[in-house]
Amino acid sequence: MENQTVSQQDVPNILIVDDIPANQELLFAVLEKNQYRLRSAVSGELALKAVNEEPPDLILLDIIMPEMNGYEVCRRLKEDVNLKDIPVIFLSALNEPMDKAKAFGAGGVDYITKPFQFEEVQARVKTHLALYRQKRRLQENYDKLRELEKLRDGMTHMIVNDLRAPLTGIYGILQIVSENDKKTLSEDNVRDIAEAMKAAKQTIQLVSDVLDTNKMENGQMMLKPAQCDLNRILEECVSGMKPLFEGREIRFVPPESPVTVLADREILIRVIQNLLSNAIKFTLRDGGFIRLAIEPDGHRVRVRVDDNGQGVEPENRQKIFEKFGQEELRFSRQRYSSGMGLSFCKLMVEAHGGSIGVEGKKDAASGSSFWFELPVNGPVTRKPEACQPA
Repeated sequence: MENQTVSQQDVPNILIVDDIPANQELLFAVLEKNQYRLRSAVSGELALKAVNEEPPDLILLDIIMPEMNGYEVCRRLKEDVNLKDIPVIFLSALNEPMDKAKAFGAGGVDYITKPFQFEEVQARVKTHLALYRQKRRLQENYDKLRELEKLRDGMTHMIVNDLRAPLTGIYGILQIVSENDKKTLSEDNVRDIAEAMKAAKQTIQLVSDVLDTNKMENGQMMLKPAQCDLNRILEECVSGMKPLFEGREIRFVPPESPVTVLADREILIRVIQNLLSNAIKFTLRDGGFIRLAIEPDGHRVRVRVDDNGQGVEPENRQKIFEKFGQEELRFSRQRYSSGMGLSFCKLMVEAHGGSIGVEGKKDAASGSSFWFELPVNGPVTRKPEACQPA
């Protein structure tokens, strides 16, 4: 009994909609030899009712019917998210190009004119049934992959979240050791501790980027916009990251007048820190050059981070901002960062109503110019509070 049920479910289900019984009988005679499960409806209203009760795999639909014509039936089906993918083949005596164009415009996948050839009907029905089955399988596989992706992201989020506390503890202990034992530690020890602190701080930043990226993607992160002075923020970022520059020349000439934007100050600082860290990573200690600039332009303002390090090939300038784009580039043996930092920057800048990108210099080996642009008045209209210094 169970095998019969499965077999019945595997048989293609076709709904024939025509108000003339003789036409229905003819189509039944043409198709029943293919072991399809055939149903019929003599009006548009009855067709919609039959489809809602049991969605078919394919609909053969006449155009000229009383009360509701085939065009309207098809449009109604396509407006229903649960029914819109069912293929509709129009069968009609109307054979003008405009009739066919109207049918395809309503959502039909094919059009057969009457009187039709039996072989043509069988061939087109078979083809569209096969396409529909393949489309459903693709959708089912996609849904399974999405579920697996959610499971993976959930596990990653849980593990990364658990890493933040011990990493913060490690950084704190290293800081205490560095401050209290400078007199007793050798220069090599002091240097090693400084390197360990730098690595711990970078890892904590990466953990925060992963967690906040996840929050932003799930709509769980709220921005706290306030009027922020970009001149001061860039100066603070440069000052706070000074130990990481290690011989690289950092240049920032602030505009003569303050430039302010409505933005979440902490998020803005992290975006700039990520872009600076990226520039540091790909410029040499000796001869490395990083320049920051603020470029006001009416209702928008652009922040640039230029470097003379390893550039980004034109075909990869979009990919490096994608969540998993960096992983693909690493597989192809191209040296880029982990990718979460730039992905974080993209999400946060776009959440502010801005945009982000990278431009090359003369060639890919002569450096890059990363930039992001924000609307001066921010993505919200409510009155902000004054932004307090960190």
